[in-house]
Amino acid sequence: MSENETLISAANQARENAHAPYSNFRVGAALRATSGRIFGGCNVENATYGLTVCAERVAIFKAISEGERGFDAIAVVTDTDILTPPCGACRQLIWEFCGDVPVILANLKGKTETIRMKDLFPKPFDSSNL
Repeated sequence: MSENETLISAANQARENAHAPYSNFRVGAALRATSGRIFGGCNVENATYGLTVCAERVAIFKAISEGERGFDAIAVVTDTDILTPPCGACRQLIWEFCGDVPVILANLKGKTETIRMKDLFPKPFDSSNL
């Protein structure tokens, strides 16, 4: 299994744990640290929608909370025909913590696409703007 396939598989497994009773839009993400560790995350919805957390952010927060600081790829898996990229808030956090990593989009039918963060988020706000 390739590194991308391993990451997609981990994101798909994380998706199984999604808590999405309101939207039924289950998302899984998997973030690979430069150490080789993989951190999965799923979306967790709340009746107060503003408190909902996306899968990508869960994966990033898990990795950071466990001491990881370098990352080289993230995968996002959804059950959609059109591949789903990270939302704007997730793009900001991916850029902040991961920089210009490949973002691997996948669905349950085996379709994949890889996009660099600089192409997905071309004018990021980061520490260089401070």
